[in-house]
Amino acid sequence: MLNKKVEDALNAQVNAELWSAYLYLSMAHNFEADGKPGIANWFKIQFQEEQAHAEIFMNYINQRGGRVLLKAIDAVETEWATPLDAFKATLEHEQKVTALINNLYAIAESEHDYATREMLNWFVKEQVEEEDSAQELIDKFTLIGNDGMGIYSLDRELATRVFNTPAPLAAE
Repeated sequence: MLNKKVEDALNAQVNAELWSAYLYLSMAHNFEADGKPGIANWFKIQFQEEQAHAEIFMNYINQRGGRVLLKAIDAVETEWATPLDAFKATLEHEQKVTALINNLYAIAESEHDYATREMLNWFVKEQVEEEDSAQELIDKFTLIGNDGMGIYSLDRELATRVFNTPAPLAAE
């Protein structure tokens, strides 16, 4: 059974994951409107991943006898001038999420909740991947600069990204 402090922290993370999904959906539609369907696809997949992350947390809360409490999702930005701007915002956001996951881990540890700490190990690894992916795209868009053909080529590459069900959900 979850103690109240851990349950509250996990519910706050559910909200943060859903806010992240909302942010990435906004980014997707910004680039869809700008005629960059591949970049839009990348963000749509990111949207799905964040929804899945929220689902993992909600399933865990329920599994441990807690109660999921959904709260309002704050507004997100709706415009990014360039893909580089959006991926810089993505990296900054993912770094904040990493800090949230690390804080959750610290709470679980301080409450001697080793089951929650173990569940969070997957998210710790996931955040390394999230930050690396954003940085890789920042590097590519920085290299490309304003080269239209380069942006077109990378847009086509990003159109091939597909959603893969995260391991904690695939196991269910």
